[in-house]
Amino acid sequence: MQPPKEALLLKRKMLDFLQAWKASHGQECLLVNGARQVGKSFLIEVFGNQEYESFIPIDFVKSPHLKGIFSGSLAADDIYSRITLLIPGARLVPGNTLIFLDELQECPEARAAFKYLAQDERCDVIGSGSLLGIRFRELVNAPSLPVGYERQITMRPLDFEEFLWAKGYDSEAILSLRGYMDRMEPVPQAVHCAMMTNLREYLAVGGMPAVVQTFCDGRDFGAAHDAQTMLHDLYLDDIARYAPPSERVKARACYLSLPRQLAKENTRFRYAVVERRSGARKFEGSVDWLVGSEMALRCTAVSTPQFPLAAYEDDGRFRLYANDTGMLMAMYDFKMKAAVVENSLTGPMKGGLYENLVAGMLTSRGVPLRYWMSQDSKREIEFLADGEASAVPIEVKASRGATASLNAVLERGDVKLGYKLVDDNVGRDGKKITLPLYMAMFLNV
Repeated sequence: MQPPKEALLLKRKMLDFLQAWKASHGQECLLVNGARQVGKSFLIEVFGNQEYESFIPIDFVKSPHLKGIFSGSLAADDIYSRITLLIPGARLVPGNTLIFLDELQECPEARAAFKYLAQDERCDVIGSGSLLGIRFRELVNAPSLPVGYERQITMRPLDFEEFLWAKGYDSEAILSLRGYMDRMEPVPQAVHCAMMTNLREYLAVGGMPAVVQTFCDGRDFGAAHDAQTMLHDLYLDDIARYAPPSERVKARACYLSLPRQLAKENTRFRYAVVERRSGARKFEGSVDWLVGSEMALRCTAVSTPQFPLAAYEDDGRFRLYANDTGMLMAMYDFKMKAAVVENSLTGPMKGGLYENLVAGMLTSRGVPLRYWMSQDSKREIEFLADGEASAVPIEVKASRGATASLNAVLERGDVKLGYKLVDDNVGRDGKKITLPLYMAMFLNV
């Protein structure tokens, strides 16, 4: 079976992970988490058809009657028997079959069966879905989770490197670009300008596969905006469908407040921006739901920029970012795209957009999101990461300017180095490393 056109155009790092898992998983099923529409089901189907003699997809939303496969005994022989009865033409080829359990949140018993299917070892099993942690917590009589027989990974929208692949850049070109950072050499100006243009396009388009595909097919920002708007409406529908009844209106309001939150010089997410004179007591459950559904990214405050950062987290103060800059851009008028791509945007909103961009890039690198603000609010570091027994400050500048906050933190004896991400070239001044914003995709802290 030939993969559809999208598979040929959108190269995803997750495919390499799936191939490595296939080669070494042992008695372990794979659970792929992630927000809606990030390409989980599509990529697993491509992988299954390419890598296995027999691929058996089971979609519990499209075919709810297939939940019957996991009714009653969860012994592997009984499950396989019911598969052949309920799915005409299904072939179980021992050692060369992948069973794909999609929309797994709709059938908790299927996830409970991971243990018995993994122990059997005749077939590989991948489960996928959205809101998995949330839906399992909501169950009154939740089945036991397959501890020790399940590996979890989260799939996110396309990162900036994958976006460059979609635009036609190959891995050698990106490796060459990284070389300038490794050698601390300035990037040639023509290359730097081209990469900043690509980054602004990524900021405007985002990384949702359907939107990236639409944009790359014709370099049409209008078509990309239409695709973003459709996905944005789908996200709002998901809130109405899946959030607990007590949280639906509030979760929607929190999500739609993100543009206003990012437009302010805020020290934290402010509930009063969602609704005047409101606080955590009313909205914290809604924020938790948005983060748990992967629709939003939480960046937690720390009381001091000191290693290990987890020891200094202040859960009561946090910032909230959209999971994808494209979904954030869908909340603005189309004219916003021109302002972003042409680099004519000014004011606090520009800084908020670039913070959101870097938050997504760091999350894709597996870096937990944390920030620091001094008690007098005069100093702030947008992101911090744990380095080798040292906190690593990462300051984000949407345009060139002074870095008083970063300079002050770098004066600490226990901070070994810090990064300034800016529309400028590679350089180093003592502990401070200046990198172009697009090189956030290379940070490995």
